[in-house]
Amino acid sequence: MVRKLCKKITNELAGLSVESGLKRCFFMSKDHISRLKRRPEGITLNGKKAYTTATLSAGDMLCAEICDGETVRPTPMDMPLVVLYEDEDIIIIDKPAGVAVHSSTRNPRELTLENAFSARLKEGENFHPVSRLDRGTTGIMTVAKNGYMHHRLKRIMHTEEFRREYVGISVGRVEPESGRIELPIGFEQGSRYKRAIQPLGSPALTEYRTLQCNNGFTLMRLIPHTGRTHQLRLHMSAIGYPLAGDWLYGREDRELIARPALHSCELWLTHPLTGDKLHIVSPPPEDMLRLMR
Repeated sequence: MVRKLCKKITNELAGLSVESGLKRCFFMSKDHISRLKRRPEGITLNGKKAYTTATLSAGDMLCAEICDGETVRPTPMDMPLVVLYEDEDIIIIDKPAGVAVHSSTRNPRELTLENAFSARLKEGENFHPVSRLDRGTTGIMTVAKNGYMHHRLKRIMHTEEFRREYVGISVGRVEPESGRIELPIGFEQGSRYKRAIQPLGSPALTEYRTLQCNNGFTLMRLIPHTGRTHQLRLHMSAIGYPLAGDWLYGREDRELIARPALHSCELWLTHPLTGDKLHIVSPPPEDMLRLMR
């Protein structure tokens, strides 16, 4: 079934163009509106196809599709997903360790979340990860089922309407016990994967707070205020306390833990369409708990 949003035009909105109405009522991006213009019933006014230049009148019914058009999906692969929340536009899962988010042309047979969602989603739905997690990172991950919701969620990330917190385990006793790390991040010279602290890099801010110290490790609460790739891992390494098991920014020790000790544990989300306040929690997995015993 085609997903649509509809709005009855009030006196306040009368006189606007259809395009302005879509932006005002549904917070639609210019790109999404452009795609809708090419669909037979992408944008309708009083049940008829509408031009974006048409003028709105009080009492009009403006409707727009929010499902995706036809796209090529990767090969569907079965994988059990732990679903923490789901509705028509959003799905929030508890991601396991060792699973990449996107499929790769280098290893097309590898099972990834993109392949798993390809097997699960319905017609008109597609995989739009909003808060991506590294292959080794576990925990709460938000996925939009259409490009429209992806745009809406991206608009509110790192605000009080879309707030995420992590737990991580660093090597050593972190001093001071809490603080803010504000160091810009860019690519390491000569690499297209590894990141480094770069004076001309993108601004990045992390808050941390010690929860527990034990056996030469520190369990911390980590709050990213920006969303740079590898931000939490790199920031903790930059102040001298890399995450346990972090082969890229610290030291790999698979006898301790077979991945960087990082888990997305809590999410506060105000649903862009319903206004519902969601609070999702995921406890740390066994491999991290074992380190702190």
